[in-house]
Amino acid sequence: MSKATVIGIFITPEPESDMNAVESVTAVAGRGIIGDRYYSLSGSFSKPNIEPDQEITLIESEAFEQLHEEHGIQLEYAQSRRNVVTRGIDLNSLVGQTFQVGELTLTGMRYCEPCTYLSGLTGHPKLVKLWRGRAGLRAQINQGGTLSVGDSFVTED
Repeated sequence: MSKATVIGIFITPEPESDMNAVESVTAVAGRGIIGDRYYSLSGSFSKPNIEPDQEITLIESEAFEQLHEEHGIQLEYAQSRRNVVTRGIDLNSLVGQTFQVGELTLTGMRYCEPCTYLSGLTGHPKLVKLWRGRAGLRAQINQGGTLSVGDSFVTED
């Protein structure tokens, strides 16, 4: 077993609005995070129904550090537009895997690749190339509950 930690949680009710840091959220299986734009189907890439890979997004804090160290680009966690910032876990290894964080049980669906939309919002046009393969994980919520800063991840190695 390996453990990692949630170090930040971010949501916003409106597309293109600033992401707000919160200490905890309630996640609903098959729907998303209460209070987030995708839960209410108002996200920039929302479809008429929530897609499993839009329920919750995660990104490693180490990706921000690497971007700064290697390319001199300093982004705040909220600028990634991801819901959960982690420390100490390889999120890419969780594609196709089921894992637990806090009260939630999630399944990693696919990489959450950077897009030109994100590059535009951050003002860094090279972000799509520089963060490819490092911009996080899209996950499905299998079992909902409360997720809080400081919660641990539990995965099977």
